[in-house]
Order: sequence, then structure tokens, then C-alpha cells
Amino acid sequence: MDYSYPFSIDWTTDEIVDVVEFFQAIENAYEKGIKREELMEKYRKFKKVVPSMAEEKTYFRDFEEQSGYGSYQVIKRMKAGSGDEMIRIK
Repeated sequence: MDYSYPFSIDWTTDEIVDVVEFFQAIENAYEKGIKREELMEKYRKFKKVVPSMAEEKTYFRDFEEQSGYGSYQVIKRMKAGSGDEMIRIK
């Protein structure tokens, strides 16, 4: 991993941790898979920090440009899923 996670300098340390953990969950969805419920919890925390859809899209785009991992596809799969299935993007 040779990239940084997008965040705002206006956030608290806890908020930065929540956002970084969310993006790490996105990475996991691509690399090894993640349980849907775990991803949902990370997304809920992310949305408390970034409630605006426009901001969310900006952070998703920034993360994808840096990492190559698309957050939108993972969240779409999470929302379409059910129960505690594994979310894995190939």
C-alpha cells in the first residue's frame, strides 16, 4: 500500500479513525472479503462523519484515484445483499 486515505483536517481523531477503518473495509472487500454486517457498521460510522452524498462521492473518488479500489461498487453490493454474507469484489 503506497497511498494515503482521504480525510479532512477539521475532523476529530475518532472521526479520522472511523473513516480510515471504513476505507480499510473497502480494501478488504477487494483483497479477501468482508462480512456484510461488519461493512455495514463501518459504513454507518463513515456516514456519521460524512453525511452528505456529494462529500461521500468526493471521498470515494479520491480514495479510488489513490488506491484503485472503487467504494461505490462495494456499497452497492452491500445494500443489495442480505444477512451476514461475505462481500467480495473480484
